[in-house]
Amino acid sequence: MTEHEVVEICAGAGGQALGLERAGFEHALAVELDENACNTLRANRSTWKVAEGDVADPSVWNPADYQDVALLAGGVPCPPFSVAGKQLGAGDERDLFAWAIEQAAVVQPRALLLENVRGLSMPRFAGYRQHVLDRLAELGYVAEWRLLQASDFGVPQLRPRFILVALTPEDAQYFYWPETEPSPLTVGETLADLMASDGWRGAKQWTKKADRIAPTIVGGSKKHGGADLGPTRAKRAWAEMGVDALGLADAPPPADSPTDFVPKLTCEMVARIQGWSNAYPWDFTGRKTSRYRQIGNAFPPPVAYAVGAAIRRAFQRTGNPRSLDNIDHDPIYKALRSSTDFVTPEHLMKSAGLADPAELERRIGLLSRDFHVHIKTVGAKTRYKLGDFKAFVGQESHDRHDLFLKHRARIS
Repeated sequence: MTEHEVVEICAGAGGQALGLERAGFEHALAVELDENACNTLRANRSTWKVAEGDVADPSVWNPADYQDVALLAGGVPCPPFSVAGKQLGAGDERDLFAWAIEQAAVVQPRALLLENVRGLSMPRFAGYRQHVLDRLAELGYVAEWRLLQASDFGVPQLRPRFILVALTPEDAQYFYWPETEPSPLTVGETLADLMASDGWRGAKQWTKKADRIAPTIVGGSKKHGGADLGPTRAKRAWAEMGVDALGLADAPPPADSPTDFVPKLTCEMVARIQGWSNAYPWDFTGRKTSRYRQIGNAFPPPVAYAVGAAIRRAFQRTGNPRSLDNIDHDPIYKALRSSTDFVTPEHLMKSAGLADPAELERRIGLLSRDFHVHIKTVGAKTRYKLGDFKAFVGQESHDRHDLFLKHRARIS
């Protein structure tokens, strides 16, 4: 293997792949479930090895074949953590985050990069995040989470993404999160040339109206019909910018359109808002709705480049080393995990700095959605003990297998 090869899981249509390539990583393998996204990857990079199918299926690829690759990266499915869904976390058959962490034990990469939605950063998943940090520490990595806004990296939309980076201790002390850009582009500035490309006389006027950052592009899933630009709140934001968000157009507004025409976006325009540009050229294959889903579900290439470049700098030990802080995400989880016996509420409240027993019960309730929490009551005294993690990490007996097969047709 070359010095900076990457294995990318749940690669989608290539947003993260293109950014990492520009940062200097070479793809040893890209694994993706969706046939259309795989076709796009192959159309753009015919030399890449693309494995099509369930990333957790041993017949699709063997992680042990890629031991000591420089980077293991991916954008594992978002629905288990999305605020737009039920936030089932470890109980969602699409959850592959914990499984991806376990692959670090097999592949033993120099660095790990995983991205997901903002929902994973919320209190609901504090225990889940703590488990991830503790497990990576057991595997010899120093890990950090950071919420990054795509608009801080030259992408004209909000698109917050929760990023996990893990490196060996020797490299981690040289890792610094990428610096943000001071002036984000607006939708109007980004799409002005495309809106005017067929001679629409209202393009200049439209550009002035669309003088803000876009809401997060939502690619959607196979479960929910055709393509549009998101939920009701997003549609209102688009309307204020002079965009009809109820679907996509096949072409820019023609020359004979009224100057006050309210256009729909084309797939090319959505791709531009996602960060694809002359600096990040890419072609998408398939029908319009498929292309839109590929674009909308992607990790913006400029953000992937910024994080990938920061990892490369850490590999090169560039700059001054920094102290490595140990950040706790869930002290209740840590207190339970450190004990082999049942723990009293008083001990847990002291560990977490809580004064309200009701808040402890609420936090235990959140924890129990991702972990088995055993409760023992003796007289009037209640005690707690942490049980197994509910997430799929590769177990042959896990419900994930049957649920995945059952819902395979609508998973994207």
